[in-house]
Amino acid sequence: MTDQVQKILEIADDELILGWRNSEWTGIAPLLEEDVAFSSIAQNEIGHARALYERAAQELGTTADELAFDRSPEEYRCSRLVQLRLVPDWAATIARHYLYETADEERIGVLKQSEDAELAGLAAKIDREEAYHRMHAQMWFERLHDEPRFKAALDELQPLLDVRGEHTPEFATLWEEMTSVRRSLAGATW
Repeated sequence: MTDQVQKILEIADDELILGWRNSEWTGIAPLLEEDVAFSSIAQNEIGHARALYERAAQELGTTADELAFDRSPEEYRCSRLVQLRLVPDWAATIARHYLYETADEERIGVLKQSEDAELAGLAAKIDREEAYHRMHAQMWFERLHDEPRFKAALDELQPLLDVRGEHTPEFATLWEEMTSVRRSLAGATW
């Protein structure tokens, strides 16, 4: 596997897992507007994961669905930050949102500079959609930046951003849930 494909898979794994975690706020966010916003962000992240998995699948001779759902938990390269189940801790969720979107902007920026025109174009499209995620995260950062719980969450979560290949205890449960339908009938065409 090339370094470029490895990087694409890391980002795709982050996007997929974060999308699942953000979707956990659907119906319970502290404000109705945030219920809608986090649902939309979750859909975007999962859509970005799909597009990135499709790009990696071209190189690996597989499919996006196989990359997303048929790997063992140990094969996922997502950061520990996105794996955490933070519901019902809104301050920690927003801290993760802010940290992730800040780091994601840099990673997508690198992909936009790729010599691979298809990958660069995909990254540019993702970046246009992620701009709204960054604005949302910044708005909440400005609202909560003086809150002690938010500051503590930023400090606690920051080191988890770049940790790859290690999984939190919550990840196994998420993987079971995320892949349960696909695993329910091996070899089925959905």
